[in-house]
Amino acid sequence: MSHQPPEDAAARRAIPPVICYPNETLPRPDMALYAAALATAEVTQTLLAPPREAAAFRVPAGHFFRIRSVDGPQVGDLNLWNASDLSERFYSGKTRALHGTHVSTGERLWSCLPYLRPMATIVDDSLDWYGIDAFGGSVHDVIGTRCDPYTGNLLAGTQYHHCCHSNLTRALSEATGLAPAEAEAHVHDVLNVFMCTGFTRDTGQYFMKASPVRPGDQLTFLAEIDLLGAISACPGGDCSSEHSSDEAACHPLAIDILVPVADALSGWQSPSVNGYDRSHGLKS
Repeated sequence: MSHQPPEDAAARRAIPPVICYPNETLPRPDMALYAAALATAEVTQTLLAPPREAAAFRVPAGHFFRIRSVDGPQVGDLNLWNASDLSERFYSGKTRALHGTHVSTGERLWSCLPYLRPMATIVDDSLDWYGIDAFGGSVHDVIGTRCDPYTGNLLAGTQYHHCCHSNLTRALSEATGLAPAEAEAHVHDVLNVFMCTGFTRDTGQYFMKASPVRPGDQLTFLAEIDLLGAISACPGGDCSSEHSSDEAACHPLAIDILVPVADALSGWQSPSVNGYDRSHGLKS
């Protein structure tokens, strides 16, 4: 049943929006320091996430990691955990609330409650030129969840095992020794690296379009805490047409671990967990 608009409908719609989380008071990373440290850093390890597979990697606090496109346009789904405590993991929803639907240089990936601290800071983004296109699309989104076999089964009755959720589950299981069922519980909503997405203005639906990423493009982070990460080379390839498919052209993603020279981050400290006292208004 639809309803007729009230007499003051136009006035209600005309009320200006208010930013939910003004972020002017967020702690600001010293981007000049980070950029200078990155300029001195050397690659000590490179891993490859094969097409339609994921790779796990570890990055100590104060080191950099870089996700690179190789061979052809490809998007990736990134999960991050505290390397010593999987209960602290990337919180895409709060990152979206604090920074917006898409992230780029100078913005941070935040961890879940009750920790709520920066896990990684974007130091360099070769696609920062893209901005927001005429369709409302942009790159590196924190709005999509991750392609998964459950949604595929719900919508199409499929049993597809190389979607990003399953890829990340296998990668985490292999990296930690957890049984797959136990590892799956730690897989979470992602940063969609290189993916170009937005919302339609007529129906408000989440859309994807061909990523502008090309071989050599990269997204580089400083690890703010000791990290365990995993990235899936999405079975949608550049996500120009399909999400979970063996038909889309797919390519690997490279992950470089970079170590800055000694004292390059002089004065930097790994952030502490959130300072809220966790009493929740209850008497002790």
